Amino acid sequence: MKNQQKQALYGYLYIAPSLILISIFSLIPILMTLYFSFTDYNIIQAPTFTGLKNYIRMLGDPFVVSSMKNTFIFTLFVVPTQTILSMVIASVLAHKFQNKLGGFIKSSLFIPVISSTILVGTLWSFLLATDTGIINTFLALIGLDKVNWLGTKFTSLLSVCLVSIWKNVGYFLVIFYAGIMEIPKMLYESGQVDGANKYQQFWYITMPMLKPITFLVVTLGTIWSFQIFDLVYVMTGGGPGRSTITLVMTIYNTAFKEFSMGYASTISLLLLVFIVIISSIQKLLFKDNY
Repeated sequence: MKNQQKQALYGYLYIAPSLILISIFSLIPILMTLYFSFTDYNIIQAPTFTGLKNYIRMLGDPFVVSSMKNTFIFTLFVVPTQTILSMVIASVLAHKFQNKLGGFIKSSLFIPVISSTILVGTLWSFLLATDTGIINTFLALIGLDKVNWLGTKFTSLLSVCLVSIWKNVGYFLVIFYAGIMEIPKMLYESGQVDGANKYQQFWYITMPMLKPITFLVVTLGTIWSFQIFDLVYVMTGGGPGRSTITLVMTIYNTAFKEFSMGYASTISLLLLVFIVIISSIQKLLFKDNY
């Protein structure tokens, strides 16, 4: 019994540093956010308790409604696209390009991942510029009209989505590639013996074997999409109008431009609730595969 208690004590000692760090940087800030959400707090003056006032205000706030809508649209477009695209590219590289060319492609696609989001946003803002951007210059050369990529409601959100996919696909590509390399080759050999072509092997062998990894990729992609801020901030600033404003950008504007930290805390809790709910739904959908 004493030996078991000693082992338990050692276990607690081992996890204590991580537990302390998690408490300081995660649990305590969440509890503080919950407290501030019930107050009127402008950072300078002491918080004043206001009850449910911030929550009632949030229900009818057009900026919150717009940011929720844009965040959901962004997530619904980006997450499936980057998941499928990275899986397909990883499968092609794993089965067709296990050579220097494949290594070069993986390295090239991973460069945007390690690049600063501010740098990526600035670069694509120049590329997508209406009059001087390279993309519109190319369209003009082939006889097509220039597109105001970042100046209209539809194209601005679409542009941000595509740039986000371009930046993240290399990260998920590496994860899928590692998973594909772990799939036993005998499964593909059995598939060939049974007459399965490459597309059937991908659908009936590769995809089912990658379900645990797909769960990870979809979960990470969803959380990242709900937290999108810096790319939107640099490329569109939330405009035109409110067409690209996101929940995190609304939180930022409320907290550091309006100095309404209490109300910003309320919106932050809304974001937390959405992430927890969606992550829980994803876990239920993939519960047999992780």
